[in-house]
Amino acid sequence: MYALAVNGSPREGGNTEALLKEVLSPLNENGWRTELVKVGGTAIRGCTACYKCFEYKNNKCAINDNFNEVYAKLLQADAMILGSPTYFAAVSADLKALLERAGLVAIANDNAFSGKIGAAVVAVRRGGATHAFDSINHMFQMSRMIVPGSTYWNIGVGREKEEVIHDNEGINNMRHLGKVIDWLGKSIADSKADYPQG
Repeated sequence: MYALAVNGSPREGGNTEALLKEVLSPLNENGWRTELVKVGGTAIRGCTACYKCFEYKNNKCAINDNFNEVYAKLLQADAMILGSPTYFAAVSADLKALLERAGLVAIANDNAFSGKIGAAVVAVRRGGATHAFDSINHMFQMSRMIVPGSTYWNIGVGREKEEVIHDNEGINNMRHLGKVIDWLGKSIADSKADYPQG
């Protein structure tokens, strides 16, 4: 099974990256193929509402940047973990652009994310993380995805690089989230039932 973690932070080695690695750790230990990609700082632009994705139906966006490369990985993934720092009580601009475009392209292509696992992870200095967390989960829910729970909202507290590793409750939550994704992914794989459509 394949889990893709997407880092929406432009900061190398920052708190969002540290949290995502903690989620991936139990998945690695349990035999998943995992990958961490960075969209923060890559200048993925927002959706332009051109609706070419509905016209072409080729699981691609007509805008020419590195979005399609990341989207292709999202299509392959059994589970996607999307992470963001909290900027002005919201997700980073690059992750917001990914949410807009990935959500629309997937819907345009017969709900391509339907039945996949989606988990949101948010790093925060102090406030606004719940809004950022909800923004990611809204795309999952609109895409007919399965959102696993954990011991709390998937939020870690820290400001300086990797300060979040000292947030014991947050780190334990991330590790538990990885275990839940492992359990859920294997349960889905063992099921013979197709995800409901319509």
